[in-house]
Amino acid sequence: QLQLVESGGGLVQPGGSLRLSCAASGFTLDQYSIGWFRQAPGKEREGVSCINRSGGYIKYTDSVKGRFTISRDNAKNTVYLQMNSLKPEDTAVYYCALVKTVLTMCTMIPNDSWGQGTQVTVSS
Repeated sequence: QLQLVESGGGLVQPGGSLRLSCAASGFTLDQYSIGWFRQAPGKEREGVSCINRSGGYIKYTDSVKGRFTISRDNAKNTVYLQMNSLKPEDTAVYYCALVKTVLTMCTMIPNDSWGQGTQVTVSS
């Protein structure tokens, strides 16, 4: 069974950091672009970041630029999202997903195969 499993969420104070992990089960991630998405209560799911197969093309939504860093370790079949300088508005359930690739560039267009997500809460 092909599955992506998110982990690493939690409760953190404003200004704190978390590192999310997205692990693949049943297939190898190195053939795919991967995206991170989030959904806050009462809001639509939004794309946060994506990374292409090689890691050579990366994209961020404007609200996280300079604070979040996406990376991948294909040997560990895992993609990460390092989140620094967290703000209360970053509070959401975070998901990873396979995303469409255009030429060699990742997009934040998911293939609609979602895992359970991991909750990130930023609060004092």
